[in-house]
Amino acid sequence: MLLRLDQLVQRHARYRPSAPAVTFEETTVDWRTFGARINRVANMLASLGVAKGDKVATVLANSMELLEVYFAVPTLGAVLVPLSPLLMPSGLASLLRDSEAKCLVTQRSMMPAVREISAELPPLVRERILVTDDAEPLDYHRLCATASDAPRPFADVGEDDLYNIMYTSGTTGLPKGIIHLHFTRSMYSLIFSAAFRFTPESVTLHTGALIFNGAFVTLMPTFFNGAHFITHRQFDAARAIEAIERYRVTHMMVVPTQIIAMLASAAFSPDRLASLECLLSLGAPLLQEHKDRLTALLPGRFHELYGLTEGFITILDRTEAVRKSRSVGVPTHFNELRIVREDGTDALPREVGEIVGRGPMLMKEYYKRPDLTAQALRDGWLYTGDMGYVDEEGYLYLVDRKKDMIDSGGVKVYPRDVEEVAARHPAVREVAVFGIPDEKWGETPIAAVVLVSPEAATADELREWINVRVQARYQRVSRVVIHEDFPLSPAGKTLKRELRRPYWETRKT
Repeated sequence: MLLRLDQLVQRHARYRPSAPAVTFEETTVDWRTFGARINRVANMLASLGVAKGDKVATVLANSMELLEVYFAVPTLGAVLVPLSPLLMPSGLASLLRDSEAKCLVTQRSMMPAVREISAELPPLVRERILVTDDAEPLDYHRLCATASDAPRPFADVGEDDLYNIMYTSGTTGLPKGIIHLHFTRSMYSLIFSAAFRFTPESVTLHTGALIFNGAFVTLMPTFFNGAHFITHRQFDAARAIEAIERYRVTHMMVVPTQIIAMLASAAFSPDRLASLECLLSLGAPLLQEHKDRLTALLPGRFHELYGLTEGFITILDRTEAVRKSRSVGVPTHFNELRIVREDGTDALPREVGEIVGRGPMLMKEYYKRPDLTAQALRDGWLYTGDMGYVDEEGYLYLVDRKKDMIDSGGVKVYPRDVEEVAARHPAVREVAVFGIPDEKWGETPIAAVVLVSPEAATADELREWINVRVQARYQRVSRVVIHEDFPLSPAGKTLKRELRRPYWETRKT
């Protein structure tokens, strides 16, 4: 069997030419037109010397051009390297060097940063900087306009060839390049199509950053089925609600911060979201307070995905979203799950241990990091660094990340337990609990919160309210700190490390 994605768009251009393919902002193109665009981009890149195995980096916000590059690069057997426009110049230079990129597609707003690091870039990258909204150095659209729109011959690509390198720091550390093969992304297409019930008639809305690996969870099955993919430049709750109603959207993937914003929006109404068949939450646990409200307002739509860019996945299906609401579901097709004790043995049901999994969506390796690969992949199993347990039916329950656990006087405090309590207060929109240095206990929990309105509650009121409701004395927070907003990753995840950093840096000094 040949599992590869280099000719996926051309299939739909031939057999579904008039069906809507992609909508960006107010522009919709059908599969015939999108296929021609892909051909032009592929032929343009080939004319610049991009060949099989070459790394093509993008530093683009959500755009039609980003989607074009996503599907043109594999037709050459080249490798996608999506990078964030939020990178600082030093970080951008580091990842371009690490990935060994030979071409860069970017936007005008990034050119000051690119010029700043020009001397640090390999010569081939400096010669192949394509800009989508400017004429310098190379005008992406002018070069595409002069390229042929004829389909390229089948690339010499197999299922074991590299499809992309996804750089991810998650919320805990330095970026690591995660390698996915054509086979891996084909499994995304097949497994998620089945899990979320995609068809050629599906309509997918994606308003988060397309450079985030979670975007591929709905992007791949949408393009696999020849369905309609709608994306916005960035997330806006009111615009997302309007688009769902206007286009009769059936599938949408969101992170918890976006769900919270949609529920809080003045534009929100269950009737406006009636077309949804699948509202998928991923990227971080959705706290129970928000999950309960969502399933009450939009019954029969909610799915939750627990997973890592490295490739292990569990899904809570919409049919079990109420009965198993505190779980994150079960492994997807062809995946296996274990809960492992510190001594390496398997835990019993309801016994907490490290979540370990394997399956066909696992990464091949961390790019050029055999040391990190050996730590994460052991005998074909991915050790996630997350703590959890399974119940008697095999459903997985998250406890917390190993790195986020708070050691207070020798007792382990799981931040999520406290967050679930704090989220029930009507004044709290978002909450993040973490440990800070404490002379007596080593660490003590504190709660950072974002309020629904500035005058909704005081820090002292919230601290007292939380501390009379937690289950154990050691879970009590020493203080509550009110923030206007939380720092977020490009994927929309709350960056606990940024909230925690000032307290630990103060201790160091």
